[in-house]
Amino acid sequence: MMVAPPRNLQTQIIAWLLLLPAMVLLVAFTHWPAVATAWHSFFSTPKGARPSVWVGLENYQLMLDDDVFWQALWNNLWFALGTIPTSIALAIVMALWVNGRIAGRGFLRLAYFTPTVLPMIAVANIWLFFYTPQYGLLNQVGQALGFASRNWLGDRDTALGAIMVVSVWKEAGFFMIFYLAALQQVSPTLAEAAALEGASRRQYFWRVLFPLLMPTTLFVLINALINSVRMIDQLFVMTRGGPDNASTLLLYYIYQVGFSFWDSAYAAALTVVVLAILGATAIVKFRWLDRRTHYQ
Repeated sequence: MMVAPPRNLQTQIIAWLLLLPAMVLLVAFTHWPAVATAWHSFFSTPKGARPSVWVGLENYQLMLDDDVFWQALWNNLWFALGTIPTSIALAIVMALWVNGRIAGRGFLRLAYFTPTVLPMIAVANIWLFFYTPQYGLLNQVGQALGFASRNWLGDRDTALGAIMVVSVWKEAGFFMIFYLAALQQVSPTLAEAAALEGASRRQYFWRVLFPLLMPTTLFVLINALINSVRMIDQLFVMTRGGPDNASTLLLYYIYQVGFSFWDSAYAAALTVVVLAILGATAIVKFRWLDRRTHYQ
């Protein structure tokens, strides 16, 4: 006669079986590619009949002397600093606006969220028309106001900033949805209690509402960090990293190295460095923000 396993053990077995499909997909499409990329970065790129050989840290040493890599890293740093705080601030403002009892708030929510559902290639082409020298919308408005025409995407001083504007316009509405959902979970009695205590709207936001939004802010912040590295579709349409690598970002440079120069080993080393930077930044954010986050 077979003895049934203890109920606690049976529950654990069922739980692991339910997690198994997701774990297999996670390992197959996330963990294993990351490990394989790290391993490949220690080899040379196979070319023709010449197989790859172990080169150790040669690809990483090459990276230290690569001026384009440092330019892309610097560009990505400025890109993140310019887009992440701006997108989050706009998302909070828009969420607060459409969460209130105002006329047409359904239309406003749709209008704010519309850029999110548009393909990035379509968004890039729309803004490419805005930035076109002489004939673009921005230059037409500027000339009507007496300003000279400017090549926004062809100038080293403005190319990266122009790309930032497109990213903020695309992302802010997406982050707004999360803040709007969080705001709708906040009890209105908190605002009433704050008003009775004589708190202003500014004090209520910073002392009561914003701390309650910290779990959402942490989630949005990590997603915004990832997007600042991976969202480079607009570069293919608008600048292709130019002029003179002024708008080249890390992922676009990895694409160039891997698929334009066919140096897969060096591209793997660049990918490992990007993953390490993202991981370290995410850990710092979690450790720093977790003490300021309230989940209840």
